[in-house]
Amino acid sequence: MKGNMKRRFVHCGVIFALTTLAVFGLGWIENLNESSNEENETSPAVEFVSEKILVVGGQSIGIRMDVKGVLVVGLEELETEDGIVSPGYDAGIQIGDRILSINGNPVDLAKDVEKLLYEETEPVRLEILRQKEIFNLQVTPVKTLDGGGYKMGLWVKEKIAGIGTLSFYDPDSNVYAALGHGIYESQTGTLLEVASGELLKTEVKSIQEGQVGKPGEIRGIFYGEDTPMGEVKRNSIYGIYSTGKRFDAIQDGIPMVMATQSQIETGEAKILTTINGTEVEEFDIEIKKINKQDKISDKGLEIEVTDQRLLEYCGGIVQGMSGSPIIQNNRIVGAVTHVLVNNPTKGYGIFAEWMVEEAKTLETP
Repeated sequence: MKGNMKRRFVHCGVIFALTTLAVFGLGWIENLNESSNEENETSPAVEFVSEKILVVGGQSIGIRMDVKGVLVVGLEELETEDGIVSPGYDAGIQIGDRILSINGNPVDLAKDVEKLLYEETEPVRLEILRQKEIFNLQVTPVKTLDGGGYKMGLWVKEKIAGIGTLSFYDPDSNVYAALGHGIYESQTGTLLEVASGELLKTEVKSIQEGQVGKPGEIRGIFYGEDTPMGEVKRNSIYGIYSTGKRFDAIQDGIPMVMATQSQIETGEAKILTTINGTEVEEFDIEIKKINKQDKISDKGLEIEVTDQRLLEYCGGIVQGMSGSPIIQNNRIVGAVTHVLVNNPTKGYGIFAEWMVEEAKTLETP
């Protein structure tokens, strides 16, 4: 695959060079003719817009994020001397809420909540973030019979982790782009806000095959945790964006021209993804429909897997393939984002140009 990709890139580079020469050549001829006819008139400038170059991905990557505040992932009933109660539920706390502070004390870790409540007998004021709205709730902790101190009946966590696919590295902004969609709290659908996070190398160990009504998934392990690839800066509805910290994970990546929407066509294309170990492989797909967009949005491409090996091995698109770059005519046109639950051979993609626009919003260190 690497040899073919490199040859394609060289071919693309030759075409690009010849095109550039042709553009400037035509401009030179035009200027020559004008100067011979109108010596005193200033020759018009030739406008030339360079094409965007990205280093294509396809590597399976681990995403580990600390969310802002601590995330409520469950509510429970507590056994006390006065019976079974659930203070958090009674106060109106919901799964997916994020606790930002308790009595004005910021909380960043699950253990912070336990520490602040352990001997608290009076009602406490919680600052809650829910669906971009911040408000306060009052909760009265209770003493449990198990002797574990005062509690609110909440299960909380501050970290989430998962596996996705690297879409590209943008040398201009020093940004890794992955997933093509955001990471959400599973029960409420709330987009999680990043406090900090890391992009890690991942080795694929197995694939759970996708079936109708039941999406499959990539299963793997993180490694190189002491030397992360990038620092996660944004969890956007259009992907995960990280500033680069090291680049050996993409040392075999191929620089490739980004396609604009007008350069994409229905028909044959490929995706780059990892289904075994750490090797990026090329698989055949078909772009079934192009939904032209004049502003950033998802689901710009409708795709179908046609590669028999990928169908036999994975059943089509599975969870963890999100972010797999889509290649057509030696250009990166987009990235896989969603699979159709009732037909894992089909899915959606986001235009590469939208992910590049999102990457530009991060500061270059």
